[in-house]
Amino acid sequence: MKIYNEYLEVGKNKIEVRCFMNNKNSTEKNTIILLHEGLGCVKMWKDWPEKLSQRLSNNIIVYSRLGMGNSSINKKEKTTDFMNEEALYYLPKIIKKYSNSNPILLGHSDGASIALIYAGNSLPCKALILEAPHVIVEPITINEIKNIKKKWKNSILREKLKKYHNNPDISFFSWCNVWLSKSFSAWNITNIIKNISCPILLLQGDKDQYGTIRQLNLIEKFANTYVRKIMIENCKHSPHLEFSKVVIDYVDEFIQDILIQYDQV
Repeated sequence: MKIYNEYLEVGKNKIEVRCFMNNKNSTEKNTIILLHEGLGCVKMWKDWPEKLSQRLSNNIIVYSRLGMGNSSINKKEKTTDFMNEEALYYLPKIIKKYSNSNPILLGHSDGASIALIYAGNSLPCKALILEAPHVIVEPITINEIKNIKKKWKNSILREKLKKYHNNPDISFFSWCNVWLSKSFSAWNITNIIKNISCPILLLQGDKDQYGTIRQLNLIEKFANTYVRKIMIENCKHSPHLEFSKVVIDYVDEFIQDILIQYDQV
């Protein structure tokens, strides 16, 4: 496997990208694109993308959104449409550069919501793998974000994010201020779920501090395609890090079995 870092220029901005190119699959067919959580970036996936690529023999692309990791600072203030902008403007450019066929999107938290918005706008997608997705704003999410904002200056989280982001304060406040804004409280993307035609794998920890099973149930309710829902016991918000092998097993099974049934592979 060849692993390398590079930047994709989008206008005047540079997007940090890490590529896991598996020798057994030298073409871009069935490329998996990973979409990180709200405070995530390339490095915060740790070694999980490499483990996933080794198991699946798929090429995997990971990138940091604007203002996160080593990508350019987002000079515009985030608005309530920030996930739509990512899904409909930046993500298609990543896909065009790194995938010559409909990609498999694997998103975590906000990244899962971005993947949903992309597919929900009938853009080409082979499958969705959604880990702790958000489709509405829940009280549990707001309460947890309020809690970490209150403790931010002296928190372990701030020290942790210093290792991963060029400007952790900007990264944090640009994200949490949108989520805590009054205008964002009505955010709801359930109306576009019906437009998704590809299979969906849903994963969530039963002790997720940022969301409840209601998020998964709403996706299942409104979807007009195959949905497989998995709840992982004694797991919080990041199943791929807390139960790495378990999640890889579910992803592998989904791609190898479910997509073959749908003539997608």
